Amino acid sequence: MPPIVKTLLHPQRTPPPPIDVDLARVMGTGTVVWAGALVVTGLLSLLDVVPTAWVFVCAAGVLLGLVGVQWARRNGRLSADGTGAMIRPGDEPTGSAGHTGRDDTA
Repeated sequence: MPPIVKTLLHPQRTPPPPIDVDLARVMGTGTVVWAGALVVTGLLSLLDVVPTAWVFVCAAGVLLGLVGVQWARRNGRLSADGTGAMIRPGDEPTGSAGHTGRDDTA
């Protein structure tokens, strides 16, 4: 049995499994939030409540979000099994070889 101090300082944990997400949807949601912040900060900047630098930060968030959405749409697509997993072009599953590791038979 290992000493308690060593166990507390160096715990042995298994990493959680990766989460399958639609990256384009996630980035699109973030872009919409940045666009909302752009509108709010733009109005507040017109009233001299916030500095105009905040407006530029929000504009940069929108632009980078749009780039991210386009990247996600071009470089990946959703898997056909409905899990939300992204599949890169050229990595399409053939038969059961491309199974995501989930047991869908039960």
